[in-house]
Amino acid sequence: MDKQNHIQWAILCTGWGRNAKDIIKALHKDNNSLASRINLLIYGQEPCGAAEEAKKHEIETLLVRRSDFPTMEAYQNHILLLLKKKSIDRVFLLNYKYRIREALLQGFPNRIYNVHPSLFPSFLGTKTAIQDALDYGVKITGITTHIIDHELDKGTILQQQAIKIKAGDTFETLYPKFAKKGKKIILRTMRDAEQEVRKPKK
Repeated sequence: MDKQNHIQWAILCTGWGRNAKDIIKALHKDNNSLASRINLLIYGQEPCGAAEEAKKHEIETLLVRRSDFPTMEAYQNHILLLLKKKSIDRVFLLNYKYRIREALLQGFPNRIYNVHPSLFPSFLGTKTAIQDALDYGVKITGITTHIIDHELDKGTILQQQAIKIKAGDTFETLYPKFAKKGKKIILRTMRDAEQEVRKPKK
């Protein structure tokens, strides 16, 4: 894959970052798993497991706290400047809790990816989708990766992975399934993005 077809990824993370940490570990365990690389991790709190893992692999990390900015717009405008300065192509939100605002959407049109712990269009607009599925009594839930747009938990679906809920499952027994399958679906989504940029332009 030649250099012009590489994707320079950034990860945005505001929590401890289990998904992000797992992805960083997976990519560096198998150097051929992706031709493109994660070049930047922007995180929002300490401690952050994803940041600790990124530093082990010499991925640049930047701590950007929302509380250091007067408004959400100022905070995300600063992130946009950092992403542009680092020549980032695409962004993956992994454990990022804020809604993406206009400036970032315009700066990276159709190039901001998210992972949500449900099968769209179920359990949208919630931060407790796994527990919501349990409370509702559904037998099948899952994970969706999608492109961010102006609407909350909407946008183009990229990948979906179903997860069965067994009798007696709790959040504690179900969450590890999401963690394991989440890593796989995120990697598939990144590989699909590579295939897309490799297609000849018409």
